[in-house]
Amino acid sequence: MIISSATDYREAARRRLPPFLFHYLDGGAGAEQTLRSNVEDLQAVRLRQRVLRGSAQQDLSVSWFGRQYDLPVALAPVGLGGMYARRGEVQAVRAACRRNIPFIQSTVSVCPLAEVAAQAERPLWFQLYVLKDRAFMRDVMRRAWELGATTLVFTVDMPVPGARYRDAHSGMSGPNGPLRRVLQAMLHPRWAWDVGLFGRPHDLGNISAFRGSATGLADYIGWLGANFDPGIAWQDLQWIRDEWQGELVIKGILDPEDARDALAFGADGIVVSNHGGRQLDGAPSSARALPAIAAEVKGKMTIFADGGVRTGTDVFRMLALGADGVLLGRAFIYALAVQGQAGVERLLAIMEKDLRTTMVLTGVGKVAEIGPQLLAP
Repeated sequence: MIISSATDYREAARRRLPPFLFHYLDGGAGAEQTLRSNVEDLQAVRLRQRVLRGSAQQDLSVSWFGRQYDLPVALAPVGLGGMYARRGEVQAVRAACRRNIPFIQSTVSVCPLAEVAAQAERPLWFQLYVLKDRAFMRDVMRRAWELGATTLVFTVDMPVPGARYRDAHSGMSGPNGPLRRVLQAMLHPRWAWDVGLFGRPHDLGNISAFRGSATGLADYIGWLGANFDPGIAWQDLQWIRDEWQGELVIKGILDPEDARDALAFGADGIVVSNHGGRQLDGAPSSARALPAIAAEVKGKMTIFADGGVRTGTDVFRMLALGADGVLLGRAFIYALAVQGQAGVERLLAIMEKDLRTTMVLTGVGKVAEIGPQLLAP
């Protein structure tokens, strides 16, 4: 199969992965309207094509929190990354370091933070959920800091898991889930050999490190439901801002008022995100929400965005809509599932080429020059 885009990697991942894993990654909440809108609304953003602008050289570098990166993208936190490739989070962080972009490790990663940090050539970013178990939160924050994480990405848009109907049909949850997953693995021998057999242990590494015992995939859904806290409010979280010594980014902002609250809370940045369409079906796409949020807090904090990004042109669109940086989620996991570290590096190279081409065709020489003035009326 010829691979020239994230769409190609998606199709290759669909063929390679057991259905329960592919659909867990690929699916969204409810009827998946927000999931579709993320892609469709972003692709509908029109750009001004400019000519004879003398843009032979492009500078794609950005500076976030005092550190220089080669591309305006980061690898987003994705749960169970180690189920998509052998020790998947380790392969992903190696790719991110090779390309000098941030890797954000998920709380619910397969590989524990210590294993990933040992392979990182640059400081990690670490993602944390709002959980009832404050002892776990304090412990994982402490370990993340001691292992060199400099930025905490605090996810606030998951007080309860969304209604993900695909999971019940695919075998990720629902009746006879464990048996269905085993049967699916047997029908996908390449994945079963590479990840199922040699990618062990298959547990939630960060949670297991805290509990002192394995927390496997069978416990995953139940653990999520039991530990998220729908009663939490901003004032309940001040201790996190007080205790975390590095930068704090609030992930899951879709409303300008919430962006103002994050600024008042003392956040250094936000991620405009609807959790990849996996939480509230009917919520606006990130592309639609971003301009109003940028109008409210641009220049006061660093604005990241995710949701529906599949190409370098999509990265450009998010920047033109007001983001300072873009997180890649599904796109890099598709590539990771197919070709591991090499796939992630190749995807980033494809997206870099797309971004350079878009910059030339819009007459832009530097990422810092990308803004709303490049949106077509």
